[in-house]
Amino acid sequence: MKHCAHVDSLPRPEPGPRSDTCEGCVAAGTHPVQLRLCLECGNVGCCDSSPLKHAAAHFEETGHPVMRTFEPGESWRWCFVDHVLA
Repeated sequence: MKHCAHVDSLPRPEPGPRSDTCEGCVAAGTHPVQLRLCLECGNVGCCDSSPLKHAAAHFEETGHPVMRTFEPGESWRWCFVDHVLA
């Protein structure tokens, strides 16, 4: 199984969310399907099932590698660099 080394370098404690929804979707007038929290800076973006894929766009713009789900009752993480659950 592939290992993600990026998790070890994340800020502790993890950053708080900068918003409670995807601000990119709000600005574009679309509705996010699922939310993701950047574990480097606290940006909240929508998932790849959303029309504009703001969480992935945030990774492309910033290089911040790991996000976690921002959905109630879920706690999984994803590394965009290693393409693994982290």
